[in-house]
Amino acid sequence: MKKSLYAGVAAVALTASMAHADGHKLFADGEGPFSWDSFNEWAAGAPDLSGETVTVFGPWLSPEDEYLDNMFVYFEEATGADVVYTGSDGFEQQIVIDAQAGSAPNIAVFPQPGLAANLAEQGLLTPLGDDAGAWVAENYAAGSSWVDLGTYADAEGADQFYGFFFNVNVKSLVWYVPENFEDAGYEVPETMEELIALSEQMIADGETPWCIGLGSGPATGWPATDWVEDIMLRTQSPADYDAWVSNELPFNDPKVIEAIETFGMFAKNDDMVAGGAGAVGTTDFRDSPAGLFSSPAQCYMHRQASFAPAFFPEGTEVGEDADFFYFPSFAEKDLGNPVLGGGTLMAVTDPSDATFAFMEFLQQPFAHEAMMAQTGFLTPHTGVNLDAYASASLRGQGEILQNATTFRFDASDLMPGAIGAGTFWTGMVDYVGGASAEDTANAIQDSWDAIK
Repeated sequence: MKKSLYAGVAAVALTASMAHADGHKLFADGEGPFSWDSFNEWAAGAPDLSGETVTVFGPWLSPEDEYLDNMFVYFEEATGADVVYTGSDGFEQQIVIDAQAGSAPNIAVFPQPGLAANLAEQGLLTPLGDDAGAWVAENYAAGSSWVDLGTYADAEGADQFYGFFFNVNVKSLVWYVPENFEDAGYEVPETMEELIALSEQMIADGETPWCIGLGSGPATGWPATDWVEDIMLRTQSPADYDAWVSNELPFNDPKVIEAIETFGMFAKNDDMVAGGAGAVGTTDFRDSPAGLFSSPAQCYMHRQASFAPAFFPEGTEVGEDADFFYFPSFAEKDLGNPVLGGGTLMAVTDPSDATFAFMEFLQQPFAHEAMMAQTGFLTPHTGVNLDAYASASLRGQGEILQNATTFRFDASDLMPGAIGAGTFWTGMVDYVGGASAEDTANAIQDSWDAIK
C-alpha cells in the first residue's frame, strides 16, 4: 500500500497499461555531462541483434515511460534490437499471472524485492550470475546492501543473484525553509545528537521544531513507520534491521521499543510538534508540511521522503524556498550513514541473448545518466557523473545515496501485509494517541504470532 502511494505521487497519471512509441535521441553523441567514452566502448563491442525484440514490463506510467524510450534508443542504435516497454498500475498482479502462464516479458521491473523473491522461489526468474552480483558490489554505493536486496532462494532453496536496482527513492530526508533557518541563526545538523540539540534549542527559543502528520485515509499511520524504520537503522545494526523485517527479531524486542520511543521523543512531546502531540495522529500527511511555509512559521522541520515537494505550496522552488538535509545518524552509535528508501529491481523473466545484452547496457553509467537528465531518477551507481542530474535538488539526493554506507528497503513494505500495512500502521496511531511503546510493540508482535 505504501509503495503504491509513492508510485501514485510520482506518476502524472494512473492510466491503463500501454505500449509506447519509439523514443528519440535527446542527447547528441559526445555532448553533455555523460560518460560517452565507456558507452562508446560498450557499443563498439555490442552484438548485432537486428530483428530481436526485448520486452520490458513494469509499474512506470506516463511520463516515465517516455523517458525510458528516450534511453532505450541508444541501445537500439548500438545493437539493432527493439525495446518495447509496457507499463501498468496493476503490475504486481499481472506479472504473477503472466509468469505462471509462461507468457512473461523478457524483463520485469519490480517495485519491491519481496515479489521478485516469491517468483524466484517458484523458478520463474533467471539468475544473473555471480559476475553481475560482483558488478553491483563494486559499482553501487553500499554495494553489499544492493547485492543482498537482489539475492533470493531459487526453487531448490539455493541463494542466487537475480536483479539490480534501477531508479531509487530516498526517504531519509528532513525538509526545511532555508530563510527560516537563516533568520533564526540555526545551522543544518550533521549528527542525530545535533538534530536533537537543535530541536531543543528551538523549543527554548519559543519555536516549534517539527510538523508531523500520520493521516492518510485508510493508510493512516504509515508516515510513522518510516520514522521508526529510519531510527532502527540509526540505533541498530543492519543485521538487526533485517531480522526485524522477518520477525526473527521480535517486534517487542527492546531494540525495537527503543526505536519507537525515540520517535516518541519527537512526536509525543507537545512542545516538539506543531499542534501538540494530540494533533499528530489526525493531521493528514499531505497537509503537515504547510507549517513550514506559514508566517510566522508553525514549524521548522518536516521528515519526509523525496516526494514531499508534491505537497508544498504551488510555486515553491526546491533549493531556494525549501530545501532538505540528510536525516542524520547518531555519532555515538558508529553505524555509518544509513539510507532508507525504495526502488525498482530489474530482473529477467524470459531470457534471451538480446535480454542479457540489454541488462548489460543498463549497467553502463550512460544508461543511468540518460534517465538522470530527464526526470526524478536517482541511482546508487558510483560511476555516473553527478552533473547529469536534472536539478541541484536531485543531485543532492543522489549524493546522499552515494554517501550511504548502508541502504535498506522500507521495512513495512517487506513485512506481511497484515503487519506492514496493518497493525504497524494502526499501532503507531495508538502510540501517538497515548499507548506506551511496550504495549504498542506487544500488540504488533501478537499480530505476527497470529499469522505464523
